[in-house]
Amino acid sequence: MVTAITAVLAANRGEIARRIFRTCADLGIGTVAVYADPDAGLPHVREADAAVRLPGSAPGDTYLRADLLIRAARDAGADAVHPGYGFLSENAEFARAVLDAGLVWIGPPPEAIAAMGSKTAAKKTMADAGVPVLPELDPAAVTAADLPVLVKASAGGGGRGMRIVRDLADLADAVAGASAEAASAFGDPAVFCERYVEAGRHIEVQILADRFGTVWAVGERECSLQRRHQKVVEEAPSPFVDGRMRAALFDAARTAAEAIGYVGAGTVEFLATADGEFFFLEMNTRLQVEHPVTECTTGLDLVALQIRIAEGDRLPAEQPAAHGHALEVRLYAEDPARDWQPQTGTLHRLDVPRATAAFTVLREPGVRLDAGFADGDPVSVHYDPMLAKVVAYAPTRAEAARALAGALAAARIHGVATNRDLLVNVLRHPAFLAGDTDTAFFDRHGLDVLAAPLADADTRQLSALAAALADAAHNRAHAKVLGQLPGGWRNVPSQAQRKTYRIGDEEHVVAYRGGRDGYSAVDFPDVSVAEAAPDRVVLTVRGVRRVFDVARYPGLVCVDSALGGAALVPQPRFRDPEAAVAEGSLLAPMPGNVLRVAVAPGDPVAAGQPLLWLEAMKMEHRITAPHAGVVSEIAVAAGQQVDMGAVLAIVHAHPDAPDAPGAATPPAESPAEIPAAPPTAPEGRTP
Repeated sequence: MVTAITAVLAANRGEIARRIFRTCADLGIGTVAVYADPDAGLPHVREADAAVRLPGSAPGDTYLRADLLIRAARDAGADAVHPGYGFLSENAEFARAVLDAGLVWIGPPPEAIAAMGSKTAAKKTMADAGVPVLPELDPAAVTAADLPVLVKASAGGGGRGMRIVRDLADLADAVAGASAEAASAFGDPAVFCERYVEAGRHIEVQILADRFGTVWAVGERECSLQRRHQKVVEEAPSPFVDGRMRAALFDAARTAAEAIGYVGAGTVEFLATADGEFFFLEMNTRLQVEHPVTECTTGLDLVALQIRIAEGDRLPAEQPAAHGHALEVRLYAEDPARDWQPQTGTLHRLDVPRATAAFTVLREPGVRLDAGFADGDPVSVHYDPMLAKVVAYAPTRAEAARALAGALAAARIHGVATNRDLLVNVLRHPAFLAGDTDTAFFDRHGLDVLAAPLADADTRQLSALAAALADAAHNRAHAKVLGQLPGGWRNVPSQAQRKTYRIGDEEHVVAYRGGRDGYSAVDFPDVSVAEAAPDRVVLTVRGVRRVFDVARYPGLVCVDSALGGAALVPQPRFRDPEAAVAEGSLLAPMPGNVLRVAVAPGDPVAAGQPLLWLEAMKMEHRITAPHAGVVSEIAVAAGQQVDMGAVLAIVHAHPDAPDAPGAATPPAESPAEIPAAPPTAPEGRTP
């Protein structure tokens, strides 16, 4: 039976909703958006033919409410629902509810979703079908001989409820923490263990299946570069997989799909060892975040195929061949140098000038930008911190990596810290270019090296000078009297004008003079000022002209050049005494919800000891003591929402404080451990 879809509700938000809407527009299908209150102004809401509010901000009150989503579809006249990824995309009960409401479900049958919904049950099904799997271990039966092991949530994915355990003494805490996180994220506390494969390769196969028994395996992707078990860089094809292994992977993926009567688009994920052995991890019964790399190498619009399969169309008997190479990176609002700390605030600007397409299949070499945000949009604490996906397609892997690195380096991203510099450094790293991209990449090559800013120390100082000169030019351009004269101009040379900026933890003081011939830099013997305008400064540095583009926002100046970008926080000449905080204060490094507090006033604490936990952007963050001392005040309570810069606790340093229980550094894969922000945090954040 063929059903013609007329309007699709995207039961999701941001980038994936926009991706769905782009294909619907190409097919002449109407679109309906839903939005929680923090998302009211986002592009997916503005671009849809109709939009329905989901009152509230927490996912449990909005995007996870099946009843509200189905009511929204009916009220707006949609006859089909596309779940995107995340939220309810792999919820069999939601799929059944959509079908029971008389709507078309653009996804696999609820029975197939249910069969893969529990990782433990899914592994048994796959083993029975002959797909290789890693044996499941009962957490209560794990011994030292089994280590290291991976604790995993039975339901859900995305790294939630996952812990690596290398010491048997840490197992009980890891299981308890993973179970609590899984219950919070998926409503199911069940966890299990399996052997942890060190430096494995994360390889996945994209499948498409119709109602008539045709199953395509249209290409593999490698997604081994991950942080906290969440993917950062993805590519197709994998540089690790040869022809023989590819054929075996495709056979296993087709077998997995056939074993559960799969229909639609899905992904079968495998973990491969260094010698080419692979094991079934899970099956994602939905579209993947990284689907664009497969679209680019095959020329297929996977969303269009999802819709056509849902309408009852047949797949051709012959599937298309793959050509070229595609790389995708996830641009996150986070600070990798601060243990991947997520960032919130206003995204003043998101511009990738070298992008040639958005939300559409690249059939020629180029760069594709799929962004969930636009200039001026707020980045909320309530949802995943991914801002955009940037994809490059080229005939070869080396060409794709060079194009993608160049596009990211030239991007202008203002207002929140991102992982952009880390992504560029990875794409240009010799090991990455050689295809050495297993799951231990960040550990092996050092996060401190990979997260280093593109702008070096000299460039940051030049950026501060450019900011000061642009600010002076701006002031003169808006002056009511003698605006044509340089700022600080005197008939007789006097003291230089000085300005101070903070870039991260660095303070930069720059000086300049204004004279008859314009501006000149002080304390920069090899630098001359060729041009100074409010938004553009040209400096000649040791005979080389360098252009610095300058953008000003409240409390923030962003400077971009071919040498790298810098975000500068202007510092006042005189500090406001009322802005000072008590010595020893620990400030919230991000907005979030206090999950629990582990200490009380008067408790001795050791350096690194957990004090409390914050939940922000779908992740749990451990706040630790920066030094040994005594807790003199706890300023928050469990369940309290705090803003960035809020005082959490006060710890008075005491070098003779005894070691306290729990002071030992937790396993590397436990929830994110970050120090509380220093007292300068409220003055601004930097990309």
